[in-house]
Amino acid sequence: MPASTALNIKSNTTPSTIARELMGDIAPKFAELTDTVLFDDIWQRPGLAARERSLITVATLIALNRSEQLPFHMQRALDNGITHAELVEVITHLAFYAGWPTAASAVTALRQLSANCLPIKPQQNQRSKSCP
Repeated sequence: MPASTALNIKSNTTPSTIARELMGDIAPKFAELTDTVLFDDIWQRPGLAARERSLITVATLIALNRSEQLPFHMQRALDNGITHAELVEVITHLAFYAGWPTAASAVTALRQLSANCLPIKPQQNQRSKSCP
């Protein structure tokens, strides 16, 4: 998902539709699965809190060098209670397991996120309370 996109994945009170809005015209089934299976099911399962899911997701994206998805999920992590300092610590720790260039790219993503401070709901232009 683009970094400028936000999604409330902490509450399952309303079904997610952001993926269908962003990519439903090109990949409708993929968008539907993203909303209904990934965000409305997997992210809502009781086995892990949203905070832990965010930490796992960010660490995985860093390790796999999936930098396009990283800003979106870093913002989700902040919204789910991970601190800026904890994100820095994750990046530093992963430098030794995933590689220095991968960690450097994650630092760049965090820097850009800090500079841009992504909105929670772009359509309402609300700023996140957890901007670093």
